[in-house]
Amino acid sequence: MLNYKKYQRVPVVNYPEREWPNKEIEKAPIWCSVDLRDGNQALIEPMVVEEKIEYFGMLVKLGFKQIEVGFPSASQIEFDFLRQLVERNLIPDDVSVQVLVQCRDHLIRRTFEALEGIKTAIVHIYNSTSTLQRDVVFGKSREEIKQIAIDGAKLVKEYAKEFPGKIILEYSPESFTGTELDFALEICSAVQDVWQPTSDNKIIFNLPSTVEMNTPNVYADQIEWMCRHFKDRENIILSVHPHNDRGTGVACAELALLAGADRIEGTLFGNGERTGNVDIVNIAYNMFSQGINPELDLTHINEIAEVYERCCKLPIHARHPYAGKLVFTAFSGSHQDAINKGVKAMKDRDSQIWEVPYLPIDPSDIGREYEPIVRINSQSGKGGVAFVMDTYYGFKLPKGMHKEFADVIQKISEKQGEVAPDQIMEEFKKEYLDRKEPLHFKRCKMEDISDGDSDFDTKVVLTYSFKGEEKVIEDYGNGPIDAVQRAMQDSLGVKIKVLDYSEHALREGSNAQAAAYIHMLDQETNRATFGVGLSSNITRASIRAIFSAINRLRLRNI
Repeated sequence: MLNYKKYQRVPVVNYPEREWPNKEIEKAPIWCSVDLRDGNQALIEPMVVEEKIEYFGMLVKLGFKQIEVGFPSASQIEFDFLRQLVERNLIPDDVSVQVLVQCRDHLIRRTFEALEGIKTAIVHIYNSTSTLQRDVVFGKSREEIKQIAIDGAKLVKEYAKEFPGKIILEYSPESFTGTELDFALEICSAVQDVWQPTSDNKIIFNLPSTVEMNTPNVYADQIEWMCRHFKDRENIILSVHPHNDRGTGVACAELALLAGADRIEGTLFGNGERTGNVDIVNIAYNMFSQGINPELDLTHINEIAEVYERCCKLPIHARHPYAGKLVFTAFSGSHQDAINKGVKAMKDRDSQIWEVPYLPIDPSDIGREYEPIVRINSQSGKGGVAFVMDTYYGFKLPKGMHKEFADVIQKISEKQGEVAPDQIMEEFKKEYLDRKEPLHFKRCKMEDISDGDSDFDTKVVLTYSFKGEEKVIEDYGNGPIDAVQRAMQDSLGVKIKVLDYSEHALREGSNAQAAAYIHMLDQETNRATFGVGLSSNITRASIRAIFSAINRLRLRNI
């Protein structure tokens, strides 16, 4: 049994005045990607400079206006990367690069050397403020910890005076979630007093969930409490930096926005230390799915995923929200049927509002296809197989045929697992289109003999082979299908009846092929089945469908 008694609950905030539960997210925050710093430092094999440059270019293309590029004072590789961005003129005028640095003079000086030539930069200083780290890591008092932050802010301010570009100061009380709220406010206020922010030169206070320690609602309470107690709130950009230790990073970020946060630091697909940083892709698509402009260009998720996986050497989980290979896939038969009906209803209604069961967004909006939506395994139903035949190959199976063909695929999936669309099509050919034994249709001649008095106004001369022996027969009916049915019935000495017939074109144009479907009954055994025919001539397609059905019935005499 788990020894849960060795752990204690983290205290919640006594904050009955909270207002965030009654609010809604109405706009995108300021996004700051920390992929190239927080994400990169968590990789087993960190990115090399050229990979970082490619990744930076992708972030710019996606629309990030703030990008943390690393810790240039701590590593020559990160210093060189930033210098290449500058020297190769890869930083757009509307993009601010962010650099992280500890509150030490030589590190801050080295950081400013790396920033030379940059128009706007965010210098991000931090020190750990939590009760636990003050006690067991640093052995320092609250005043001593506060002084570290004050000294760091002063150093940045001094270096900023000589810097030709614009410097924005960002301060993080690291491990904010484990810091007393009054102390977090006290230390941020002390930094604010040093920096003296204005409406034209705001300060960023980043309140990180460096380690998730409680439920997202508690984090929201902490954020709103800080918002309420900051002085000169209008001169502050309140940022959050959630991690995902409890698996609730996205929830923490979204509730923090309700609580007053202006900015989110995170990574693509949640890469980062331990369980990762908050996933910006997830949050942005959540907004998109609610009709909110995420202000990031995430229209081609497959391309983004390809760069991410190649540069980070990490796979994206198949169940990852929005980006995973299986997230727009339904295996359940009832889900497949609902998706099929939902897509059809959208087309029939010509609706501009997306409403399809089990699909929160239109996959095509983010560069995905409808084709992967339905995948067939032993749990799939008749609707899924029909959907695949329609969306992949254009065969609109009659409703009564859905179960018949689905049962064929079901048997295969029970033996091997998932059945790919091309295998489904091969089985369709085997079961229906290529059923040419024991009866094989060869040719047919039709003649209209209408004299105005007879219902049997169509004459058919039919040539077919039976077990290799060619036969020529003729008969009459009230149309081609009826005439062929009667001819085959008389020739074979059986009782068959066409229950239903349908047809459609597989593609548009003069060379379009037609698909014909015949539902046929063996009147002696009361067995019924479908046959399918394919031809550029609809009459020939219908006759082939009749032969397909007869062959599938396995009639007594043949």
